[in-house]
Amino acid sequence: MTGDGGARTALRIRAFAAGAAASTVLAGLAVRAFMDGDLAKYAGDALYTVLICALVAVIAPGARPAVTAGTGLVFSWAVELLQLTGVPAELSRHSTVARLVLGSTFNAPDLLWYAVGAGFAWAVTALAASASDRSKAR
Repeated sequence: MTGDGGARTALRIRAFAAGAAASTVLAGLAVRAFMDGDLAKYAGDALYTVLICALVAVIAPGARPAVTAGTGLVFSWAVELLQLTGVPAELSRHSTVARLVLGSTFNAPDLLWYAVGAGFAWAVTALAASASDRSKAR
């Protein structure tokens, strides 16, 4: 992105992504407050990846939707696979933040739900990018 128009576009994307991140956190809190069992757990997994994708968009507002979603998915999978080492479990015993970010126990189905979250994030960002492109064409 170049020039003032590019800076304004980046700022708009960052603002939208930051709002999406905040909304995702609120959705995650609502899931934990009003749901339980597997539905809540897997919705939380998907929302975790949506949050990561939104944060990627804040950091790299010019990234294509597939790159944003792919980065969020790879990060989520890496964190889940890291749980096989026991390091996150140890860190989680000492820190609530570590428990929220890294989890503690590997669960293979989580990998699928992270992909669901990344797919949702991709769809939303692709639709937003398409709408933005259409409005620029007018």
